[in-house]
Amino acid sequence: MKSQILLNNDYLPFELQEHLKKLVSYYNHERYHEALNNLTPADLFYGQGEKILELRETIKRNTLAMRCLLYTSDAADE
Repeated sequence: MKSQILLNNDYLPFELQEHLKKLVSYYNHERYHEALNNLTPADLFYGQGEKILELRETIKRNTLAMRCLLYTSDAADE
């Protein structure tokens, strides 16, 4: 957080406060954390972690199945 603050030139106290609010919001609600299975802290705090991981797994399985079908149909065309 300190390194991010030092990158900006905040000349007035309210500019620094706004920058800190944005930084904390980004960190908690938008930035995925590898240590949290690529979830945001807000996802875990609000209890959505398992639901998101299940949805990702479903998407992954469907994508792999679709690729398999495309591969087998391309191989059959040759």
